[in-house]
Amino acid sequence: MASGIGDADYEGAGATIVADNAAAVSGADIVLGVRRPEASALKGINPGALVIAIADPHGHEAALAEIAGTGASLFAMELMPRITRAQVMDVLSSQANLAGYRAVIDASAEFGRAFPMMMTAAGTVPAARVFIMGAGVAGLQAIATARRLGAVVSATDVRPAAKEQVESLGA
Repeated sequence: MASGIGDADYEGAGATIVADNAAAVSGADIVLGVRRPEASALKGINPGALVIAIADPHGHEAALAEIAGTGASLFAMELMPRITRAQVMDVLSSQANLAGYRAVIDASAEFGRAFPMMMTAAGTVPAARVFIMGAGVAGLQAIATARRLGAVVSATDVRPAAKEQVESLGA
């Protein structure tokens, strides 16, 4: 429910809803996850099954060894090459994009007033001024979101090539 997708939506797409994790992975050839599962959650998968997730492999060798002990092959999606042909599988960019958007939405809630300039009979409230540090994937999405909300946006990045991207978004 926290994902905003109910069981009925999955069933409508052809999925079978089961009572627990053990039933879900029993006999599975492929297990998809958002994060690396615990090895204990993979009991009952077929030998040689694929586990595909954001695995956070660096510094977690013991957890990886446990997963290898299940007979599964783990694919760490964050280690996918960041090349044009693999863009559709680039979980880092997609998550950074969402993070940039969410950062501005959360900041606007904390800010306590509207982002755009507001003119009323009682006076004018100037537009919020938003400063974005870093114009990578998350920063560019933050710029675009803040601009859509009506803020005056400026940004900085150490890479000279980012200047054109920042300017193209109106910051």
